[in-house]
Formats: sequence, C-alpha cells, structure tokens
Amino acid sequence: MGTRDQDARSGDALYNRLAVLRAERGLSRQDLADAVGVNYQTIGYLERGDYKPSLELAFRISEYFRLPIEAVFSRSRFRPLSETVYGEGTKRPGQLP
Repeated sequence: MGTRDQDARSGDALYNRLAVLRAERGLSRQDLADAVGVNYQTIGYLERGDYKPSLELAFRISEYFRLPIEAVFSRSRFRPLSETVYGEGTKRPGQLP
C-alpha cells in the first residue's frame, strides 16, 4: 500500500494548490524553490503529496504567495476551481438547465 493510501486512511493526508498557484504566476518549480529556500525537487515532492512541509516551510510558501496557509494547504481535498468559482451546479457545454 502506498504512502498516500495510508495517509488517507489515517487522516494524515495534506493537500495543496502549489501547482495551480505556480501556473497562475508563471513560476517554475526552480523559481518557487529559490524564493522559499529549498531544492526544486522538494517542490515536486510537495505538489505530488509525497512530502509534507514543515510548519516553517508552509509559512514561507504562503507568505510568498501572499495567501493564508489554508488557501495553499488543506487536510481535505480542495474543491475544483470550477465549483468554487461557478458553484456546484456548473453545467457542461450544451447541457440544459
């Protein structure tokens, strides 16, 4: 059983929006790593959920993006952006009400 499966069962999973935040700002993993003082591979591990940040690193990342930690990291899965922005009843193209 993989680490993620074990984390999900034990409630220790930690989710993040790092890839989305990087993409919004046009940042590479190296750019973000340099900004927060870690190796670029650490950013990849974080994004995949293979590594949990220390509290200090979580603060550095959230401060870099100028967002609260809860907007970057969560103990439950983030809702898709389409749901968050457009509501739960988002229609597919061509779908009738």
